[in-house]
Amino acid sequence: MHNVGPVVSQYDLEQQFGVTSAGTVFWNLTTPILYEEAIKHREAEMIHMGPLVARTGKHTGRSPNDKFIVREATSEKDIWWGSVNRPIEPEYFDFLLEKILVYIQSRDLFVFDGYAGADERYRLPVRIITEYAWHSLFARNMFIQEHEPEVLAEFRPGFTVIDVPRFFGHPDKDGLNSPTFILINFAKRMVLIGGTEYAGEIKKSIFSALNYYLPAQGVMPMHCSANYGEHGDSAIFFGLSGTGKTTLSNDITRTLVGDDEHGWSDQGIFNFEGGCYAKVIRLDPKGEPEIYKTTRMFGTILENVMFDKRTRRADLNDDTLTENTRASYPSTHIENIDRTGKCEHPKHIIFLTADAFGVLPPISKLTKEQAMYHFLSGYTAKVAGTERGVTEPKATFSACFGGPFMPRHPGEYAELLGQRIDEHGSQVWLVNTGWTGGPYGTGTRMSLAYTRAMIAEVLDGRLSHAEFEVESFFGLSIPKHVVGVPDTVLNPRNTWQDKAAYDAQAQKLVQMFVANFKKFEEGVSDEIKAAAPTANS
Repeated sequence: MHNVGPVVSQYDLEQQFGVTSAGTVFWNLTTPILYEEAIKHREAEMIHMGPLVARTGKHTGRSPNDKFIVREATSEKDIWWGSVNRPIEPEYFDFLLEKILVYIQSRDLFVFDGYAGADERYRLPVRIITEYAWHSLFARNMFIQEHEPEVLAEFRPGFTVIDVPRFFGHPDKDGLNSPTFILINFAKRMVLIGGTEYAGEIKKSIFSALNYYLPAQGVMPMHCSANYGEHGDSAIFFGLSGTGKTTLSNDITRTLVGDDEHGWSDQGIFNFEGGCYAKVIRLDPKGEPEIYKTTRMFGTILENVMFDKRTRRADLNDDTLTENTRASYPSTHIENIDRTGKCEHPKHIIFLTADAFGVLPPISKLTKEQAMYHFLSGYTAKVAGTERGVTEPKATFSACFGGPFMPRHPGEYAELLGQRIDEHGSQVWLVNTGWTGGPYGTGTRMSLAYTRAMIAEVLDGRLSHAEFEVESFFGLSIPKHVVGVPDTVLNPRNTWQDKAAYDAQAQKLVQMFVANFKKFEEGVSDEIKAAAPTANS
């Protein structure tokens, strides 16, 4: 076994796993060398302006049905078991680990040692072992690098990911749903990933680990972006895919802290990551200039983005492989980034939803109890697909706006949110970036200019002192006036020509919320339950 690289850890794979006969093990390679290795091994191609383009095969997104948590004594009582957190027995994990350690003998491997968490008090030392050079570059982009050679030489991981895309499990023998697997073992502080080339599984497995460990330390882990203004006034943005979280937090007038995963400690907000993982399908260079620039930079990985083979120019509008095209890039690619990854306690918390039913107001102010209720609900809606005859939007509820990555009961995270709101007086807003004037197919998408105008008034404090009216279905407080936005847009019922149709649609959405919330009722307070919409409004 040949260990090479700028800094090889003294705690190598032989020390950690007893691996003695792998091929070449590349340690903490720089970005240019990882480019060379990825291209040499035909894993990826470099295109115009320098980004690396990689394909992820049939898995162009996460595989939630293939993710399991090992049911073991140290964590069993803390896990919210169910359809999201599926259990697997320890013997299956041990058997797969043994097979993987045999599999990697004589194979070249790439190791990244670094951190998750910008706050040194809570950061998690992570080791990412991969069989793809571009996956190692992904880890280098997404996590926080250690630049001191002396520290790297003595690095010991607090959590390890072994990522072997070409290794497939046997469902019947290994207790799996398919040959693909993502297995989290909190006792052994490890994740095994196999049968998928989608690099996002690496990032999200570490996020899941932090979501398990940090609440016990009094830190609220969050699936959100964060930024702050010239006076240090910070804001955090929660939202599922397609709601505008990355777009709205990348504001050239404010400093970005991070675009996806953060912790809220007693000292403020800190980024978990050292980079960004942005969706880039049909990216608008005028509306999203900061993100667009990263797609034309050396060091960026473009996943499943199509390009012209002759000119090697990317086509961000081409969804041939997937709608979920992604760019992974280091945070230093963004000009207005805070390199410390930290900011003050947020003055404003913004929940983003893309309501394709056209029911929710474009902006509303929430009480603490409503905030906890909507945080637990984590609502957005997907638009109708291309299948003939399908015209109805589909409601999506993801607890805490990140349900697949939350090992504990969502009520634990909601209680932490409520405590933080009480301690720091943060104001919470629900912003609908979805449809107005009717549902998808009848109404129109909310103007991005209107949304930006509303958020601007939130962030400069003016909207907190506005005059409000309460709508009758969700009990939401709607401002009567926002500079730059027509008054008629603010109350969604006013934008529908058929008011009875709006009432029926609103009642339908209320019932969806109520039905979804039943699974949380045993783990939340009466005050949160009382903030629910009424099914017979």
